[in-house]
Amino acid sequence: MTSKVVLACKDCGSRNYSTVTNTASKKERLEIKKFCKICNTHTLHKETK
Repeated sequence: MTSKVVLACKDCGSRNYSTVTNTASKKERLEIKKFCKICNTHTLHKETK
């Protein structure tokens, strides 16, 4: 089963991205390094609730 998750910047907290993940095999929250428009740099983005 897949579900839509929102990714938030770890530095400024803005929610910039959304993606789809497999919830059946997932145990921890998704962390991806992506470009933040607010910080204007590549930062770590974490999955939010």
